[in-house]
Amino acid sequence: MGQGIAQVFSTSGFEVRLVDVSAQRLHQGMEAIDASLGRLVQKQQMTPENRDRVIASIRTSRHPDSLHGCEFIVEAVTENLAVKSGVLQKLDRICPDTTILASNTSSISLTRLAAQTARADRVIGMHFMNPVPLMKLVEVVRAYQTSENTCKETEQLALKLGRTPVFANDSPGFVSNRILMPMINEAIFTLHEGVAEAEAIDEIMKLGMNHPIGPLALADLIGLDVVLSVLEVLQDGTGDPKFRPCPLLKKMVDANLLGRKTGKGFYPYP
Repeated sequence: MGQGIAQVFSTSGFEVRLVDVSAQRLHQGMEAIDASLGRLVQKQQMTPENRDRVIASIRTSRHPDSLHGCEFIVEAVTENLAVKSGVLQKLDRICPDTTILASNTSSISLTRLAAQTARADRVIGMHFMNPVPLMKLVEVVRAYQTSENTCKETEQLALKLGRTPVFANDSPGFVSNRILMPMINEAIFTLHEGVAEAEAIDEIMKLGMNHPIGPLALADLIGLDVVLSVLEVLQDGTGDPKFRPCPLLKKMVDANLLGRKTGKGFYPYP
């Protein structure tokens, strides 16, 4: 998600600083961005010169201090409250008071995240869809403390990125994952109970419901660990047993069968 967000900002004319925990992760991220832009060049949707400009506009670093002075920051770290809180607290100390801190969280309470900072009115959710360069929606989530000015600035920025901002209030899973994750979970239950094979489940949803990708293949794309984390947030946040994660999902995460990023999930990815 982070590399996709960086690509979208850079192709929209912004100077970007991409920060990650290791040089290897940064190298992999830049390789993925270069490959993505290369496909646009092959399709004649971007010139080689423009690709080079976009790549040159992204500076990488392993040090959060390099973000000092940035006007707008989108964190896209792992879907874990403690990890995200730690990152936002560090950014809060580093950045000027005017900097907006946006979270790409797909389920965690923005109100709780904002409370970890001394600028709660400048914290907002900016939930991009995956894959970021292709998906136009940005789910903009207001924390209880988010100011109207922060909402307006974020909305205007999303429009500059060529995205469609749609607002939601802070609630477990917001709108997108409150509806999507139970569908994915039910598809996993359907597989777990032997109702149909994975390919059949996905094909029925694609052809019968006109979905571009089946729910199990989508889970592999998202990452099964992320799916599990979001379902647990929904279950804890609402107290509703309908969000109980399927046992098969838990076993696959325990086995590190997380989907595309580990090479195997419901499908193999050589």
